[in-house]
Amino acid sequence: MDISGSNVLLTGATGGIGAALASRLAAEGARLTLTGRREDVLKATAEATGARTVAADLALRSEVVRLAETCADTDVLVANAALPASGDLLDYSEEQLDRALDVNLRAPVQLTRLLTERMVARGRGHVVLIGSISGKAATRSTSLYNATKFGLRGFALSLRQELRGTGVGVSLVQPGFVRDAGMFAETGATPPSGIRTVTPGQVADGVVRAVRRDRCEINVAPLELRLLSAVAGQFPGFAERLQARANLDNPVHQMVEAQRAHR
Repeated sequence: MDISGSNVLLTGATGGIGAALASRLAAEGARLTLTGRREDVLKATAEATGARTVAADLALRSEVVRLAETCADTDVLVANAALPASGDLLDYSEEQLDRALDVNLRAPVQLTRLLTERMVARGRGHVVLIGSISGKAATRSTSLYNATKFGLRGFALSLRQELRGTGVGVSLVQPGFVRDAGMFAETGATPPSGIRTVTPGQVADGVVRAVRRDRCEINVAPLELRLLSAVAGQFPGFAERLQARANLDNPVHQMVEAQRAHR
């Protein structure tokens, strides 16, 4: 599908990766709508990209519906919004748990349902769900985040089959450790030894490629992480033992503490 001239809705536009996605989509000629909670950040990104803005908190179910109604003419949805949701499950309050599930999983599912109904009626559209390599490989102290990203992956791959033949495509873009911007970069933590990082620009390239080529799944990660995540998906017990031997306590603790305020 051609992005140029298409109405593109980008969620999570106030984050660092969101800004990179907005810049790239605008450069591709999209008629861009940006959404997020922080209106001041939205306006700054909109001024740089020529986009319109719709402020919305995706943790509120009524806001998800309002966003879909406001952006009913969306041709391409890029569902990028997410909370870090790191830390042990027992450290979460019920309110924090619900917020993570609503923002990371329910909101993209519901927004997709509402917008694809109209796309199917028009016989044209595309949905890009921004997942994570954490949707393929489980790690310590990310049980809630893993749950949302595993769920998003299953939803994307199944919905793609459901919509086959309608003119509406579905793609899953799964970044690994992203440097320079985004929830991992903001923690200041370092990835496990031997694992390289990727840039926000590479994530944006993956999104553009997914829409243009109607790709099913794009893993934006270096070869070693793609291989490790594939092994972990097939042999989780083996992956658990490898992680235990790697002694990741310090970087995991640093990441969890840095992201605690974002729950």
